[in-house]
Amino acid sequence: MGKPLFYEVLEKPATSCIIGLCSSIWFYIQKKNIGYSQVGLSYETAVEGHYWRIITSAFSHISVLHLVFNMSSLWSLGVVEQLGSIGLGLQFYLHYTLVLVVLSGVLVLVAYHVLIRRFKLEHFRRVTAVGYSCVVFGWMTILSVKQPSSKLELFGFLSLPISFAPFESLIFTSIIVPQASFLGHLSGIIVGYAISWGLIHGMNNYWAVSMLAWIALVFMLSLKLSGAFSFDFLEIESVADPSLPSVRFLASGNGRTLQMSSLQLGEYLCTIQK
Repeated sequence: MGKPLFYEVLEKPATSCIIGLCSSIWFYIQKKNIGYSQVGLSYETAVEGHYWRIITSAFSHISVLHLVFNMSSLWSLGVVEQLGSIGLGLQFYLHYTLVLVVLSGVLVLVAYHVLIRRFKLEHFRRVTAVGYSCVVFGWMTILSVKQPSSKLELFGFLSLPISFAPFESLIFTSIIVPQASFLGHLSGIIVGYAISWGLIHGMNNYWAVSMLAWIALVFMLSLKLSGAFSFDFLEIESVADPSLPSVRFLASGNGRTLQMSSLQLGEYLCTIQK
């Protein structure tokens, strides 16, 4: 018999939290009847400033099959948290999950841009990516390089050699979920190889916290500027007092002349004398 679920959750705390978060978001989406176009990432919405969708698209799932496939794969990949002896472990998992979420989303948008601008495939303006697949495929790739002898367990009965899992899963998901984003999965694989080969490296607690702070700031600002959500505390009020006289500089030859409205000046002086 295997370990009780409670002990496995303790051994994979970050993975368990992410699965809980994605499942809760899926439940909320179903309850509120939210469509994938409202939370997904597309080139068209990114051009309009909806950068917050890079985050919401990663953690949102519309199809229960897509959710189960991603979370089942992620649970198996949670072994990364226990591999501190080969340079992985919990901190590595947290640090590079941030990198995978952001860079895979950006890479998807770059791919859309090239397909639209270079190859004139206008269809990709409206193609919408949604789901945690980018990150899942990224971790598959990292584990296939770092520990090629591992196996990926899917749905509790399907076992794949991890060394081939990224591309096997890419084909498998394209067959069982035709609407799944091929470019999204591929971008996760590319970022995963970049991390595992050391092309992207140097993440530590300082850079992770800094990156998280910037993500939160851009997320809130893009939500506000795109009109998707209003944050009243981000309003910046003008410090100018309209009751004071206006002062402006006028160019005069090679010098400058300071000019104030005579009417405003007279009113201002009368106010002072009173």
